[in-house]
Amino acid sequence: MAKINIAKFMGDNFKVENYAHLHWEGDFQDYLDLVEKNPIIARNAFQRVHDMIMSYGTEKYTEYKKDITRYKFFDDPFSNGKDAVYGIDVHLMKLVNFFRAAAAGYGTEKRILLLHGPVGSAKSSIARLLKKGLERYSKESVGSLYTYEWIDKEESDILGGEKVFSCPMHEEPLKLIPTSVRMDFISEFNKQSDDFKLKIKGDICPACRYIYNEYMKKYDGDWLQVVKHIKVKRLILSEKDRLGIGTFQPKDEKNQDSTELTGDINYRKIALYGSDSDPRAFNFDGEFNISNRGIVEFIEMLKLDVAFLYDLLGASQEQSVKPKKFAQTDIDEVILGHTNEPEFKKLQANEFMEALRDRTVKIDIPYITRLSNEVKIYCKDFNQETIPHIHIAPHTIEMASVWSILTRLEDPKKADLTRLQKLKLYNGKTLPGYNEDNVKELRKESIEEGHFGISPRYIQDKISNSLVKHGHTGCLNPFMIFNELEAGLKHHALINSPEMLDHYREMLTVARQEYEDTVKNDVQKAISVDETAIQSLCANYIDNVKAYTQKEKIRNKYSNQLEEADERFMRSIEEKIDIPESRKDDFRREIMNYIGALAIEGKTFDFKMNERLHRALELKLFEDQKDSIKLTTIISKVVDKETQEKIDVIKSRLIKNYGYCEICATDALNFVASIFAKGDSAKS
Repeated sequence: MAKINIAKFMGDNFKVENYAHLHWEGDFQDYLDLVEKNPIIARNAFQRVHDMIMSYGTEKYTEYKKDITRYKFFDDPFSNGKDAVYGIDVHLMKLVNFFRAAAAGYGTEKRILLLHGPVGSAKSSIARLLKKGLERYSKESVGSLYTYEWIDKEESDILGGEKVFSCPMHEEPLKLIPTSVRMDFISEFNKQSDDFKLKIKGDICPACRYIYNEYMKKYDGDWLQVVKHIKVKRLILSEKDRLGIGTFQPKDEKNQDSTELTGDINYRKIALYGSDSDPRAFNFDGEFNISNRGIVEFIEMLKLDVAFLYDLLGASQEQSVKPKKFAQTDIDEVILGHTNEPEFKKLQANEFMEALRDRTVKIDIPYITRLSNEVKIYCKDFNQETIPHIHIAPHTIEMASVWSILTRLEDPKKADLTRLQKLKLYNGKTLPGYNEDNVKELRKESIEEGHFGISPRYIQDKISNSLVKHGHTGCLNPFMIFNELEAGLKHHALINSPEMLDHYREMLTVARQEYEDTVKNDVQKAISVDETAIQSLCANYIDNVKAYTQKEKIRNKYSNQLEEADERFMRSIEEKIDIPESRKDDFRREIMNYIGALAIEGKTFDFKMNERLHRALELKLFEDQKDSIKLTTIISKVVDKETQEKIDVIKSRLIKNYGYCEICATDALNFVASIFAKGDSAKS
């Protein structure tokens, strides 16, 4: 067996020069030189987060006549899309606008950012993205930032007999510039910088302030001598190392202690320093302390004890925290919380929390209501790369997504519109009588949509269960998913009434019917796949429609006689898409007007340009051909050789053109054959 050489896997990430670059060290003047060359290294936390998001670029598109910006950062480019967030671009725009305003100093930097939405709506994913992104950004040249440590070769008592004392809150080195000269320094510096205007806000932490004052005494106020004890170093943010990124999660109320946020006394060091009020004997390791220069996340923020919420007031508005026995300590960090609807309603109802509500910017993070985006969530986890040994039949993920979105929609107020049609309109499909403006109005009148319904987590769990149960079959189909989704409803912890249970089951019935129509459509397409035949059928229909609308006669290609337009033929196509007798003239004029408009532009009409006509032609061709194939004979055990050959051709088309495998293609044909068999028996 050959030996594995680990060195070949290290690549560029572990080169010595890269390590040295990420662990740069220098004196205070070296750092000033760096700032002069690249002022943005002295950005505050909000500026850094905003620049990080923008560094990944944007995409623009239009939806309902409104310009939407998609920030590529939320595609999770640094983890191969693991935490990618889809379908809520409008809400993510509001999130980025919050950071943009905070970066400019317009006031939102003094607010708590609260992500609000139902369970499983990607609040935690967004927080995770921001934290992961900030870690990665701090390793890049464009995202570099620096902190400092005190050094004393004499191991003096000022540093407690140590040679090195690192700033416990990894402060910005420019904070060491005395406040008496800051304004002059900033004014002079900003004259040289056009793009970025430097600001130095706040004071150094209590421990550094104590050491600073002691050295000032030692050197009789000679600041230049004091900063000789400063070594500036590159700061790499890391949640695991508790450097610039913190996370706080509520614990048992009886055991909650606000020192978890602001730090606590180190009793072992009291003997060394002689007093519990000596800042060197204090651990500035609360979540607010260690998150300085970065971001702190509060999981289920509104479940925190009231004492913690009071700490949040000062941390947001005054941008400072109050450690035990010490003065207010300045912080520079993004405070990010997330919560769900019941907890937020409790906050609104609590009159004692008025101050917190006033300091909070709420960003709604709802469930997705656009089918194509919901499908992306599940395809990210369940695809041929992640589960190569099991084929996922076409429409399996889509049908689970259809059901989940149906549960999140309100019933349309218009009597002629079903909930399923509403779903399709939201997904960009067209329906007669509905345009972009109508769909926009539908969304406006249903402002609660996306704040209730089935969570994506439930769908993910049930797909996983189905894979475990049916993995041995080699193919996962929609029926397996439907059965699993329904079986789990009676044990679903978030279903709190019989009415809700009945409603979810009713939506499953709608989704099943949609699948029945979809799989029939696939089989019909596989049978009537001959585009030449459809083109010929279309040309014949257009000739008849033209003759009808212009009150002309059409020449019979066989007898060469002029005849009236074939009304029976035209209606046989129009009835396939439910065009009533009373609407046939409108439909025909609509087709001819469209063809005329294309002709003016120098374009030729193609049947694929009109989705409804395309579908009608396919159905007509299928109707004409299905009897010759005898699809219903599939469910009988006796199939003649000629029919079997035709069935095999259809099956191969399903596999080649529509993503089926041998197993699910057979299942689809059997299912559709059983539907037609029921239809035939019903007619008889």
